Amino acid sequence: MRPALQKLPLDESTSFVAKTFRTPHFEVGWHQHIEYELILFTEGAGQSFVGNQVEMFETGDIYFLGSNLPHTFQKWEPDMVTSAVVVQFKEDFWGEYFLQLPESKYIRQLLDKSFQGLKMQTPVKEKLAPLVKALEYTSGFKRILLLGECLEIMATQPDYVTVSTQTVNSFQHKDRDKLDRVFQFTIDTFRDPITVSQAAHVACMSVPAFCNYFKRCTKKTYIDFLNEVRIGYACNLLRETQKTVLDICYESGYNTMANFHKQFRKIKQLTPLQYRKLFADK
Repeated sequence: MRPALQKLPLDESTSFVAKTFRTPHFEVGWHQHIEYELILFTEGAGQSFVGNQVEMFETGDIYFLGSNLPHTFQKWEPDMVTSAVVVQFKEDFWGEYFLQLPESKYIRQLLDKSFQGLKMQTPVKEKLAPLVKALEYTSGFKRILLLGECLEIMATQPDYVTVSTQTVNSFQHKDRDKLDRVFQFTIDTFRDPITVSQAAHVACMSVPAFCNYFKRCTKKTYIDFLNEVRIGYACNLLRETQKTVLDICYESGYNTMANFHKQFRKIKQLTPLQYRKLFADK
């Protein structure tokens, strides 16, 4: 099973998509699409999976994702409302030669960088957010000018971080569907006990072959990836609830406090209680 191919509808008066998607229409599994995507989260929070990256997203975050970069954004709780303004456009929607113009140099460079996924930082987010929101309600040629302004801000004020250490080409291998199945399996079941053997079975591979395959494709072990997913979920519970660390340990998929603390410190360089206090003091 490859990532689902998503195609958002265009009407006769538009050349690219700019639309708010809100629960239940926001929820989409591990997927990809040929269009570049600029996404502004306007409600909700959860975990982002972009390429081989796992981290948290929250209201106000903005991502710019390259063509065919697999991704999904999973909200923390089933009953949480999540929404985002989603802008999708093809590389040639403004014509075959537009990106070859000398004036488009920095836009071309931005598009190249987006194949690893870009997450905007605060100064650029503050400039981009009102423009992305306005795109949904702008018509005519002003839409293209406004999208161009968004791209120019990101291209000339590169206050962003790349979120995936893999390029899109790394996900184009002929047997990539094995990795896709494992990602979706992990996203769906990380709260339950999971073994490398189970993940290998999902990929229809032996354990040694699977371990080598996953490490080659993602530059991390499967257990490292699983721990990133679980600790990300635990971080949200520490920030947003008053549940005990012991309860959060078990709810995040860990069987012992010792292992939970060990993995938490490895990924966050803090203990769970230090992490909770850090956000309580803000």
